[in-house]
Parts: sequence; C-alpha cells; structure tokens
Amino acid sequence: MNSIIFMSAWQGAGYQMMIFLAGLQGISAEQYEAASIDGAGKIASFFYVTLPGLKNVIQYVVMITVIQAMKLFTQPYVMTKGGPQNSTRTLVYYIYEQGFQKRNFGYACAVAAVFFVIVISLSLGMKKIIKAD
Repeated sequence: MNSIIFMSAWQGAGYQMMIFLAGLQGISAEQYEAASIDGAGKIASFFYVTLPGLKNVIQYVVMITVIQAMKLFTQPYVMTKGGPQNSTRTLVYYIYEQGFQKRNFGYACAVAAVFFVIVISLSLGMKKIIKAD
C-alpha cells in the first residue's frame, strides 16, 4: 500500500504544483511590499500574505486530491491486482471486479451508485466546511 500511495502522490504532484504556481502568480508584489514596509519578515509575509492569498487554491487542491484518491483504480490494478489478501483493493477496483470479472453487473452498478452518492456527499460536506471558514 505504501508504494501505491507514493506512486499516486508522485503522479499528482506535478498537477498540484502547477495549480499552486498559478496561485502564487496571482498574489501581487504590492502586497509583499506593503508587508515589508509594515515590518513583516519572510515568515510573517508567508503567513499573512501568501497563505491567505492561496486559500482558494489550497481548498481546490485538497478537494481535487480527495476526489482523485477516492477514484483510485489504475495503480492497484497495475501494481498488485488488489494486493495480498485484498489489502490494496479500492472501491473502484472492487466495482471493476464485480462487474467485469465476476459478471455481477447489477451489483456493481448498485455499488457504483452508492459510491457516487458518497463522493458527492463528501464533496458537498468539504465545500460547506470550507465556506464556514
């Protein structure tokens, strides 16, 4: 499971870095200049200018990463086929097994529908928590 986690993190790191880079470019230099005039050092500028400027970007990246983690299929399929004693089987891999290997299409469809509801509920819950801040 650790190798799958490492591979997934490495795979998504470039995409997330590009989003963070775009967010950093959206923070104006005037804000950093105003912070330095007010006497803020590099650490204070990071906490009081950079992080608030990246708040929406951080929220987006966290939400997208959670959704991508929920739909993880390729890595366990390619690396372990569900792993020893199903230790790396994800829900999407389970849906694939039930539908295409065991030909339980109705059951796989029902599990996929429940999975859809779980992902939507989790996304809406995260959105509500983020708006509460």
